[in-house]
Amino acid sequence: MSSITDYIDFSQPSLQISALAIAFNPIFWNIVARQEYKNHFLTRIFGSPYYGCYFLAVVIFSIGILRDHLYLKALEDQPFYEPVHQPYIAYGLFATGNVLVISSMWALGVTGTYLGDYFGILMDAPVTGFPFNVTGSPMYWGSTLSFLGTALYYGKVAGLLLTLEVFVLYWFALQWEDPFTAEIYAKRERERAKASKRS
Repeated sequence: MSSITDYIDFSQPSLQISALAIAFNPIFWNIVARQEYKNHFLTRIFGSPYYGCYFLAVVIFSIGILRDHLYLKALEDQPFYEPVHQPYIAYGLFATGNVLVISSMWALGVTGTYLGDYFGILMDAPVTGFPFNVTGSPMYWGSTLSFLGTALYYGKVAGLLLTLEVFVLYWFALQWEDPFTAEIYAKRERERAKASKRS
């Protein structure tokens, strides 16, 4: 009788490292962004909220590339399982995921994508067109679909487990981020309302 250990080799350090990298990224950018909002430490270091945001964007993008590399390395070290090997489904998921991620970056721009609102760089109005008319968090769910597509392409059960980790972490991140971001914009509207009354 087979067990989960027949399909996932938990002894592989690459699996553990990948799981840590997946967990680290959203925790890191949420902590850094909150500290920037409270203390403006990146703005002070770089002399501008825009330069601080650009710096954070480079860091987040770079650790995302590293995370993806570590994920692929983990899959290389894991057993192949034929029923999970679904390349045509993988192509569709990977393409859909990348469309969601790239189109959301295009719609938001650098500062909108990389937490510019925590730097005080606020958008004039919420983006409601594609892909935000499909999902409110296209970058997160597009990334999750890409992880899932990669797992199916390589036929690795471990990839499904790591994709589940991605999904859970992003879901928790949204419970943390969305109300905070909404409050940033609500605060701006309250300040605008006060200013208009004074004038």
